Amino acid sequence: MSEAYPTLQLWERGPKIVAVGGGTGLSTMLRGLKKYTQNLTAIVTVADNGGGSGALRQDLRIPPPGDIRHCMEALANTEPIMERLLTYRFSEGVLAGQSFGNLILAALNGITGSFEEAVAEMSYVLAITGQVIPVTSADVQLEAVFANDARVVGESQIAAFKKEQDCRIHHVNLIPRSPAATPAALKAIGEADLILLGPGSLYTSIIPNLLVEGVAHAIAQSEAPKLYICNIMTQDGETEGYTAADHLEALLAHGEPGLVDLCLANTAPVRPGLLEKYREEDAVPLTVDRERIAALGLELVERPVASADGDFARHDPDRLAQAVLEIYRSRAVRIFRGARRYILEE
Repeated sequence: MSEAYPTLQLWERGPKIVAVGGGTGLSTMLRGLKKYTQNLTAIVTVADNGGGSGALRQDLRIPPPGDIRHCMEALANTEPIMERLLTYRFSEGVLAGQSFGNLILAALNGITGSFEEAVAEMSYVLAITGQVIPVTSADVQLEAVFANDARVVGESQIAAFKKEQDCRIHHVNLIPRSPAATPAALKAIGEADLILLGPGSLYTSIIPNLLVEGVAHAIAQSEAPKLYICNIMTQDGETEGYTAADHLEALLAHGEPGLVDLCLANTAPVRPGLLEKYREEDAVPLTVDRERIAALGLELVERPVASADGDFARHDPDRLAQAVLEIYRSRAVRIFRGARRYILEE
């Protein structure tokens, strides 16, 4: 560990952080957080039905491995060649478009007979920091219901269908409804010191986790601070026209009271070149409507957490991790002082 990061002892005793979501946003955040605590748990959606993950799901009847693989790559402590192997994507033949990391997970599933065990074994092989847990072992599909009552089934079909309907998503469902959560996911939530929702696609990466039996309730009942991390931009085919408060209202509508305590929003500007690129996709920087967030009874924290580099408007892993840890420490001190005051008054 460099001087910029905690000592080994502090890292080993770092807060138990549970991050719920999927996709690129979750894995980006994990890359930063793993430098500050080894007690990390990623709880990951398994509703994807597109790309290489969707093909393996259909052919082998296993949960889609893609989002889980991305999280393990982010948390892995391996040699560079292994990193390159995991991310290698075949370009020709029957494996065209398939990731080698996905194939390893599929093979481990065949060896162990359980997707949960396959994830655990691959985590061990990659010496990951913390743990990655699929939110459910059930074979689930995501259904989106739109404001005009139109419906579409399949996570990968939602964006294109939304553009055809030209209206907002009203809500999403899992098919079958309320599948059982993996016990390890509920256990991690129950033991968490801090629970993070996002960043990531609102309806296809974060909310599907809340529709698994017991997950939203476990989060709401937890005494840990619960932080929603806003995306940098709105998302084409999913959240066009949404503000930060719109995102929060959708989360609460799919969960229950107590699901979120705080909201972290970005203040760093997005580079002009990127803005033009995103405008072509009907995506813009997320508007932070402070009064509406306050009206929801939520605390807003604003920090410059966007990356200054790259071809996409994404969070900077280190900036985001530092902001998350700062919020956690602030809340921990506040809770400690409140408890101490209560004891003294008694």
